[in-house]
Amino acid sequence: MAYKRVDAGVLGYLGRALSLEMSAVQQFLTLSRLLRLRGFDDIASHFQKEANEELGHADRIIGRMLVLGVAPNMTHLRPARLGESLPELMASAELLENDIVSLYQQAVVHCQSIKDFDSHLFFDTLLKEEQQHASSYADWKQKLLSGHN
Repeated sequence: MAYKRVDAGVLGYLGRALSLEMSAVQQFLTLSRLLRLRGFDDIASHFQKEANEELGHADRIIGRMLVLGVAPNMTHLRPARLGESLPELMASAELLENDIVSLYQQAVVHCQSIKDFDSHLFFDTLLKEEQQHASSYADWKQKLLSGHN
């Protein structure tokens, strides 16, 4: 099967995106378990759901890489970050989401600049989903931090 030539920048963004999404899965599963141990079942369930959504993103990225004829590589995962307090835990999750949003923003701009409209659409869709995740942190933080310290 012959594959079309793929821009190295797009491949780089896909690789970094896969690593960040899998890092998010690891982070959010860890937070879910940790929060459940501390008695925060509602937010623990939220992070479990987030982990599943991030795994779905990783699956889509792997699919895109395979379509482009590239083997996925997830060797650069960030370590899970823990914290002593709920605000520290929320901050670590928010930081990771913001990094993912930033990466997708850069990828969208790059794809637009090279006129790779398929990759642009792919990254833009992920960007919009991640922006929704990131905005949910402001809501959760407000709700939780007003009642839990």
